[in-house]
Amino acid sequence: NHLLAINKPAGLPTMGARPGEHSVVEVAKEYLREKYHKPGNVFLGIVSRLDEPVTGVLLFARTSKAAGRLAKQFRERTTQKTYWAIVAGHPRPQQAELVDWLIKNDRERRSDLVAPHTERAKEARLSYEILREYPKHSLLQIELETGRKHQIRAQLSSRGHAILGDRKYGSREAFPFGIALHARWLSVLHPVSYQPSDLTARLPASWAAWDVS
Repeated sequence: NHLLAINKPAGLPTMGARPGEHSVVEVAKEYLREKYHKPGNVFLGIVSRLDEPVTGVLLFARTSKAAGRLAKQFRERTTQKTYWAIVAGHPRPQQAELVDWLIKNDRERRSDLVAPHTERAKEARLSYEILREYPKHSLLQIELETGRKHQIRAQLSSRGHAILGDRKYGSREAFPFGIALHARWLSVLHPVSYQPSDLTARLPASWAAWDVS
């Protein structure tokens, strides 16, 4: 009764949809209205977000108390967030931590890498390991240590390993829908029972050709 987990499809923003379009928040609220026969406004606290072309697990809180407690976990980085990505090339080493400084580029709606401690820039950290290599691509598992805007996309692209289909960050290859970045797994403490809650999102059909098991 306190949480709502959704396997987000590509093409839907978490919130702030353009006129005439839907967001995940709007779809989720409508689902709750119909399921629980709730007229009027439905509370839904946003505790995690995904970029519009990204798929995978999204977590919402159904009460303000749960939202506050979960937001604190994300702020204090006690959650665990695991992503899968198909990228160009074969990163070396096969397992590493990437540390960069990112700054928002509002004009182009992206994030850019800048020199450490640049004004308004924020440190971005992630760890990756290769799960599988294809002739010209690699399947990566990524542990996100910070949650900066477009962090995974910008950090991998800067090293010549753009995510498949991610034209904003330099990919010249097509992907069936969205980009090949999937929020595979999220682990939090339940905001009431404080027991571990592990959430896994199945891969969308757009990944079928890659034989990911």
